[in-house]
Amino acid sequence: MEYTSGAASWQKVLRRLVAGLLPGRPRQRRPGWSIGVPLIAAAAGLLFTTTATTAGGTALREDRRPQLTELIEDRRDRVAAHEEQAAALRREVESRTADLAGSDAPIREQQERAAENRAAAGFTALTGLGMTVELNDAPQLDKLPEGASNDDLVVHQGDVQAVVNALWAGGAEAMSIMNVRVLTTSAVRCVGNTLLLHGRVYSPPFKIVAIGDPAALRQALAASEGVRWFKDAVDSYQLGYSERVSTVTVPAFEDSTTLRSATVPK
Repeated sequence: MEYTSGAASWQKVLRRLVAGLLPGRPRQRRPGWSIGVPLIAAAAGLLFTTTATTAGGTALREDRRPQLTELIEDRRDRVAAHEEQAAALRREVESRTADLAGSDAPIREQQERAAENRAAAGFTALTGLGMTVELNDAPQLDKLPEGASNDDLVVHQGDVQAVVNALWAGGAEAMSIMNVRVLTTSAVRCVGNTLLLHGRVYSPPFKIVAIGDPAALRQALAASEGVRWFKDAVDSYQLGYSERVSTVTVPAFEDSTTLRSATVPK
């Protein structure tokens, strides 16, 4: 056994105390903390970057509706310009096809066949006796009717669809919504209180025109459950609804179709 004198023992104790008070070798950090700090810093940096990008140099609570309105109008102008370009290209194709039909018998035969079915397909304007139905939002009220919400005071997609389906069921030969020809492939969509049809947006009142027997059309509207619900809302919430019989004109369908193939009905 090693023998240590009392003086040596006290010297060892003193060195240990001094070593504890003076800065020495740093303590080893916990692995989790060493990894977590960089991750938290990276997440915070990403959050700050995202916030700055979203704000775009402006306050996040700033009302940006004017910018959205300008964006919508810009996109609407672009769509209109593209539609004009597409219409010009379709006219060019039709003109060149007509020129070829003069010297090519198969092309002339198919062109005549297509012309026979243009009216039934909706590619020619039609005029005849029919009905006009108009749907409109309720006027702005100082106080909502009891038990009503703002959602009850606007025309919805289902209301327009109910009228369109009833008119088809009543034997409509041709139809238009907001002076746009409606085909069997047309889809009626509402975004808020606006109508989306063939890529264009329309605001109320929504006008639906159908050519057909007025008596049959009116009877089909009266028999439609969806139309009856809307008429009940007209009485309760002052929504707008009107039916008018007159000689009407339904324009030709001018947009491009998405059909790849079709069969002409006999």
